Amino acid sequence: MDAYTAGAVVTTSETLPRVVYADDHRMVAEGIERLLDGICELVAITQDGPGLLDSIREKRPDLILSDVNMPGGSGLDVLKTLRAEGDRTPFVFLTMHAEPALAATAMRAGANGYVLKVSAGEELLTALRHVFAGSTYVTPSLGTHYLHADTLGMQELTPKQLEVLRLVGAGMRSRHIADRLGLSVRTVEAHKYTIMQILDVHTTLELVRRAEDLGLLF
Repeated sequence: MDAYTAGAVVTTSETLPRVVYADDHRMVAEGIERLLDGICELVAITQDGPGLLDSIREKRPDLILSDVNMPGGSGLDVLKTLRAEGDRTPFVFLTMHAEPALAATAMRAGANGYVLKVSAGEELLTALRHVFAGSTYVTPSLGTHYLHADTLGMQELTPKQLEVLRLVGAGMRSRHIADRLGLSVRTVEAHKYTIMQILDVHTTLELVRRAEDLGLLF
């Protein structure tokens, strides 16, 4: 497991909730570690999907805090694996992805919270309080839109995401799509990743077939 070890969280209380945290951005992780100091006991911090799954199985935390997009498998993949195994450990996403449809996908998959990194800080603590109290929490700036994303369809994707999806469906590679739309390759890949999460697929072939089934390529 390619992970870095969490700095010791000083605590003399055995009542602090034990948390496993996953984020491949070291500076973000260090900031969250400082934020949670004295509030939660971070028993592991990892940088990727496989490492997160290993840490959860080893540490048996009270709560899981995870980014969505990580190397080796997304946080969403880890959540789905846990829920399929019957593991109901509270799971909160802390992410840069502000798409209501992705928040809806995460909550339908069994997440207990969805917090944007730009809102992190006091809001993350609010989200954790809600989740520890048995409730759920979604960043208010997403509004109630995610509640209306219960059926997959064109309205869940932004116009730019639909453009990217249709060009993927036409067989174009990310570099050519980037040139066509005046975007960076990284931005195109980010759009493609988000679309795949929303449509619950893992390969480009599955993405195209799913989009065809939903009538999104016409």
